[in-house]
Amino acid sequence: MTKSLSGFFGSVLEAALTPHPVDRYLELVDPRITWTDLRAEVIAVDRRSPRSVTMTLRPTRQWTGFDAGQFVQLSTVIKGVRHSRCYSPASSAHRPDTIELTLTSHDDGFVSKHLRENVRSGQVLGLQPATGTFTLPAERPDSLLFISGGSGITPVLSMLRTLVDENHRGDVTFVHYTRSAEDHPYATELAEVAAARPDWTITTHFTRPTSETDTDTGGHFRPDHLAGMDLGTSQVFLCGPPALHQSVSDHLAGLGVEANLHTEQFVLVTPADVDDDAPAHGRLSFAASGTEAQNNGDSILEQAENAGLTPEFGCRMGICFSCSAVKKSGLTKNILTGETDTESDKHIQLCISKPVGDCVIDI
Repeated sequence: MTKSLSGFFGSVLEAALTPHPVDRYLELVDPRITWTDLRAEVIAVDRRSPRSVTMTLRPTRQWTGFDAGQFVQLSTVIKGVRHSRCYSPASSAHRPDTIELTLTSHDDGFVSKHLRENVRSGQVLGLQPATGTFTLPAERPDSLLFISGGSGITPVLSMLRTLVDENHRGDVTFVHYTRSAEDHPYATELAEVAAARPDWTITTHFTRPTSETDTDTGGHFRPDHLAGMDLGTSQVFLCGPPALHQSVSDHLAGLGVEANLHTEQFVLVTPADVDDDAPAHGRLSFAASGTEAQNNGDSILEQAENAGLTPEFGCRMGICFSCSAVKKSGLTKNILTGETDTESDKHIQLCISKPVGDCVIDI
């Protein structure tokens, strides 16, 4: 069946089965059968460390693959409510039939904690197409430096594994920072790459050693961890916590080679991270839906969801730009930068903006 005919019959079915789309009926039979929705079946689960879970997923036919370094939006239902979060595949981009995701469970990580404790083989999760610009250039650089910290290892490990599959002949250095050997879910995989590519340099530093084998490992980032590298000619790909970002960025800036740095930062910013000058006040009005709510100081995305609305979103961290809406009027504050904005009729990012006083958003 041609794509146009498939689309025609799909439209006819959707119209016939209104008010629910075809996939709402198909999932009653088997959640792996979909007409338009992209989903993924969990085919393997591995809890490699006390805080992590590694899942291998088999996407449905709508999956078109990903570029190493991109992220996907994964969703699951918890107590009757669907929750979505973004995670970067750790697998090679040249093996698109499956996706490997490793989630690290944090104290405030509601979805990651749930999946760490409950995900099982055979479970079907919601999935969105891969997106993100933190990717390798099409023409691979001759010299590459990857730096990761904690759960930030996944996108750069995907890049490393992709280069392995390509039999890349350039110089590669991989530096990873993790709490301890016990907290390192990819120790075995990095050792395997190091054995297969002895011409590459792969190093792990422990920042919170818990045993004698963890001790003499360098701790947090220091410039001498990159000793011997020509940072002027190397393209640097960095993903990790803010302190690691700051240290590496300062070092490269001091050398005058900050233009070589490419970064991704997975940090969920919440209103608690912002030092507000005054308590939240005013009303938040959602013009398109006719809904209002008392401003509680949370991000506009969170307040919209609490009001029963379902605006589109992706990463919830301000890096994918998918949760944009028009601010009709009012004052908003950027949670990341602290900057305020009074301009009307402009697009703002809901996940990193919060209202200050009365505000009207067109959703």
